[in-house]
Amino acid sequence: MFRWLPWKFLVKHAARRYGVLDPATFVARIRRFSQPSEVAEPLELLRAGIVFHARGLVNAKAIQHNLDWVWPYWVERQFNPDDPSFVPRAFSFSHINLTHRNWTAVGRPGVAAYPIVDPRGLVTPLHDGWSLDFWIVTESRRRLLPAKLDDPAVTQRLLLEPDLAVVTRCEKDGMTLDLATRMTGNADCETEIRATADEDGWLVVAVRPYNPEGVQFIHHLAFDPADRAFKVNREATVRLGDSPDSLRMAHYAEGDVYLDLPGSGDQRETSCDVGMATGAALFRLRAGMTREVKVRVSLERDLRALSRPADPALSWDEALAGTAELRIPDERMQFLYDAALRTLLLLSAEELVPGPYTYRRFWFRDACLMLHPLLAIGMVARAERILASFPARQTHGGYFLSQEGEWDSNGQVLWIAARAAELTGKHPAIAMDQALKKAVRWLARKRLPDSGLLPAGFSAEHLGPNDFYYWDDYWALGGLRAMARLWRAAGDPFAGEAEALAAEFDRSIRESIEAIPPARAKGAIPAAPGRRMDAGAIGSMVADYPLQLDPPGETQLMKTADFLIGHCFHQGGFFQEMIHSGINAYLTLDLAQTLLRAGDPRFAGLIRRVAELASPTGQWPEAIHPRTLGGCMGDGQHGWAAGEWVMMMRNCFVREEAGELILGSGILPEWLAAGSELRFGPTLTAWGPVSVRLLGSRLFLDAKWRGEPPRLTVAVPGFAPVHGSPSDREFQLLPA
Repeated sequence: MFRWLPWKFLVKHAARRYGVLDPATFVARIRRFSQPSEVAEPLELLRAGIVFHARGLVNAKAIQHNLDWVWPYWVERQFNPDDPSFVPRAFSFSHINLTHRNWTAVGRPGVAAYPIVDPRGLVTPLHDGWSLDFWIVTESRRRLLPAKLDDPAVTQRLLLEPDLAVVTRCEKDGMTLDLATRMTGNADCETEIRATADEDGWLVVAVRPYNPEGVQFIHHLAFDPADRAFKVNREATVRLGDSPDSLRMAHYAEGDVYLDLPGSGDQRETSCDVGMATGAALFRLRAGMTREVKVRVSLERDLRALSRPADPALSWDEALAGTAELRIPDERMQFLYDAALRTLLLLSAEELVPGPYTYRRFWFRDACLMLHPLLAIGMVARAERILASFPARQTHGGYFLSQEGEWDSNGQVLWIAARAAELTGKHPAIAMDQALKKAVRWLARKRLPDSGLLPAGFSAEHLGPNDFYYWDDYWALGGLRAMARLWRAAGDPFAGEAEALAAEFDRSIRESIEAIPPARAKGAIPAAPGRRMDAGAIGSMVADYPLQLDPPGETQLMKTADFLIGHCFHQGGFFQEMIHSGINAYLTLDLAQTLLRAGDPRFAGLIRRVAELASPTGQWPEAIHPRTLGGCMGDGQHGWAAGEWVMMMRNCFVREEAGELILGSGILPEWLAAGSELRFGPTLTAWGPVSVRLLGSRLFLDAKWRGEPPRLTVAVPGFAPVHGSPSDREFQLLPA
């Protein structure tokens, strides 16, 4: 019945009557910028975008009319007209964090719950929840408010041992606040606070109705003196290690509880219909004396939502046992590797997610690209558990579906499944093998009959409007080739079907690229057949890394890399103009991998720049603001970026090419100059686990070959290449 109703006519008539733009005409005009496609925008992303901007609308109502409140760090910066982060609000219908999307998760390797800490120590214990902030207020009404402090007054770092802990130190005018936030072995979020002041005052533990994304409602707040605990929205408990000396609470009409501190009275409960209740527990400070308080929040709400039981007893030492160890004299890069390992383990405790907050959801793309470093560092059991969940996400027709309209996933799953089999020596289980064969036939059916390419799709990697992206086709080709080799080696006749389809994809891609007018392609490979060269061409680089569809230094891919470096770099890193509008760490590292493969020394500068762009806690947001250097896109702790840093360090020491293992080709000259031992391993390769040590002019190899061993090439920069045999375990290097 509904199909026969003239909806477009009715909508157009209603729009004219009320003097507004006809939605159907408007949407049609927008879609003219894209190639026709069966899915304009994935429903999952539309849903996420609606939630995101709904928060932004609440922010617009709550923040700009209440700038006398204490707000999170990003608000204090973004709403300050004297700050480089300032964003005008005139025509912004929603106010969202565009300048400091930075946070760091604390947790344990067996618990898929992620309390986050912002750059000023604000703690958000529960996913998308309210927060805890910590202040000092003196008797003369001087304030130490971390969110309002400039960088020199605040330092932050991430402790890795024995547990992850974000440590924040704030100093101003004789007042010092030290915060250390971690997850305990009982899976609680705990913050240890130490406060000192040069005059009498108060340490304040404040309950705040917001988080690093913006407002998060608190409708009811109560304090139980017997339990020394706040009850927030009747669902979460904030336990204080000591009884507070005073309590303050306020609802929205009364303003921020901060406005009346230290104040008087002792209020123990408040309700707020608006959802902007605030509370503060005050602990007496005596001049020159340190006051210590512990605050602990139960994560029971988040733990109940997990699909597999949490294992808080699993320690970091246990989880990291046997993983690939890096030892280099660069303390910064060493720390970034160790932090990246922990990020990968943290985000794979349950299903693999690319971030602890904004991106705490599943994408095949991110999962496959994060599984690769998990396998490389030896986390085989964890990777296999995640891979085993993939068939359940496949449609009856064979589509590995995480977001409808993104056509890269089948190729990615084929590729990572083949890579897992290569690295472990284990053929995919029966259920997975059947799912992979269904995926191959889905690709065969999905190809367009005229071009042989996959249909126009939603830009999986933010390459622009819906288009026939080579990114999708290269993933299909790479996945087909990888699984075809595996099936051929196993004697599976299905190999022939996969090989034939791979050959068809290869021919279609090459014919499509050859048909692009030279004036438009400039000898390189644009993002799609009808596109000019622009930042979206970064998607075509996947043909080189990680897929290695051609030998190192392939002409068109190198010209693409040269174009991107020459036209799409900002402050030494790849600037993704599409959607991100920021410097992208993981895509910069992907280009560094291409340069490393080609023997181009420019790779080293990209590695150094990405290291410089990491936050003080060793994290990269998805994209980095070119002026504030804070996050401006996506999650503030991006798992894919962490994974690429791990792969970059690994490939500097141990790199695989067709039938060949290349050792030491990415060793940086400053590492060698320090004169200390360098090492990496054990790392899984297609021929077995390998460890490499480099001491002076001698390189030592520890390998346990599986099957026919590879050719060996030692290619340490500054030394003459050495070609060895699989039995060699020590190589003497001579200056080039």
